[in-house]
Amino acid sequence: MVTTLIAAGTVERAASSQRFFKTGPGEYGEGDRFLGLAVPALRSYAKHLRGLPAPVVRELLSDDFHEVRMLALFVATENYRRLDDREAWVALYRDAVRAGRVNNWDLVDCSAAVLLGDWLVRSDSFDELLVWASSEALWERRVGIIGTQAFILAGRSDALLAVATLVIDDRRDLIQKAFGWMLREVGKRVDEQVLLEFLEANAARMGRTALSYSIERLSKEQRSYFRALR
Repeated sequence: MVTTLIAAGTVERAASSQRFFKTGPGEYGEGDRFLGLAVPALRSYAKHLRGLPAPVVRELLSDDFHEVRMLALFVATENYRRLDDREAWVALYRDAVRAGRVNNWDLVDCSAAVLLGDWLVRSDSFDELLVWASSEALWERRVGIIGTQAFILAGRSDALLAVATLVIDDRRDLIQKAFGWMLREVGKRVDEQVLLEFLEANAARMGRTALSYSIERLSKEQRSYFRALR
């Protein structure tokens, strides 16, 4: 499978991805390697690999190439949705995050809500997201934030509001963006009044990036008002 992916990639896309995902020294994706494959192609491969056993998926998650790890996550989500042993796939995902294999924002964003978040919605408890969001590790904390999207899609804002208290003071760009994005989603998919009340109480404390993301769908007057609170 990895050989097939290597053959399908392009040098130009790989170089572009390495710049886009900040793989240089001291950057958040330092040292990551790319094959040069588009996400739709990886999703297509994953559909054909549905049912791939967990040991093989674990092996793919340990690969050095970014797209191979993404493919493994897509296969895990396919298996989680289609097979009966959901808990086993969630356990595999937790292990991968802790092992540092889900180590860029796109890898977190394509998996945290679909796997972990959905499982917790089904369990009717978001306590585990608070544990992830309490971590100082960048990607673990982002998992805690993005995992709340499953609750938001289920019409619930409580998970994000609980996570918010743990991440609101984190000024790292990739935390700010995730936090602001999920706040915006609450306003869009759950209740705009919940977003407005949160901003009224917390806009002055929020980072500029998180605030900007969260107010994108509000009126011009509302955006100006909340920016002025900072």
